[in-house]
Amino acid sequence: MTAVVTDLTPRQRTWTAFRRNPLGLASAAILLALAVIALCAPLIAPFPEGYGEDTFQPPSTEHWFGTDDIGQDVFAQVIWGTRVSMAVGLSASVLAIVIGLVVGICAAYFRRLDTPLGVLVDLSLSLPVLPLMILVAALAGPSVRTLVVVIALFSWPEVARVVRSSAMAIVPMPFVSAAKVIGGSAFWIVRKHLVPGVVPVVGVSVVLTTSRAVLAEAGLSFLGLGDPNSWSWGTILHKAQQSGALASAWWTTLFPSLAILLLVLSTTLLSVAYNDARNHRSAS
Repeated sequence: MTAVVTDLTPRQRTWTAFRRNPLGLASAAILLALAVIALCAPLIAPFPEGYGEDTFQPPSTEHWFGTDDIGQDVFAQVIWGTRVSMAVGLSASVLAIVIGLVVGICAAYFRRLDTPLGVLVDLSLSLPVLPLMILVAALAGPSVRTLVVVIALFSWPEVARVVRSSAMAIVPMPFVSAAKVIGGSAFWIVRKHLVPGVVPVVGVSVVLTTSRAVLAEAGLSFLGLGDPNSWSWGTILHKAQQSGALASAWWTTLFPSLAILLLVLSTTLLSVAYNDARNHRSAS
């Protein structure tokens, strides 16, 4: 049995350790289910629009999550909100990861850029993020594209710091020095050695940045800075607040809040489980 374990590749050992964590598997299943809901929203519920006769109806067999002040089905709002929230969160996360990856690797590999890029990252991390997000989103105008860009621009510094720390451990390695000796270009070395070396860290960053982006989107949309022509979990909460339903119709805020909680909790547990599996703590 020991011989079989030692013959496994690092990726196989990570997967073996991850499968032993039930919370990690459950979190991955929940995130996969949310992704399927986002993709199949038109097949699950009709797009919530117009007015209905049953206003402020509590959850029932006809309206699983109840209705709001204009008779729209809250279940349909949450389903379609899953699509926008997940899309904004994932898009903002990918953009932040790309920026953070470029900045982090450049700071680690090109020593002359380390100090100025480090100052830029420290300065960005010291800024009051939420007020600046609100200001920029308000000036740019409410839209899904604006939310993606704004959230990404204020999310990349943490990714850059993590990537730089991981890349700094790879740059002094013998195979990197050998690549320089044989005349490998900086771009080739970065592509062949540094990027694959920081991919595990980037994997964790994608999950965590996505959850933070979803929270940021919900907060901005709740303040009325989201796209008024689309549904997101934050938009549902904003319209509930506007209609005065926060205290009288609990179902209008409970279900989108639970959706946000479920996504954030799942991403956090998944990142912890993956990080533990990558370190092979439970593989011994």
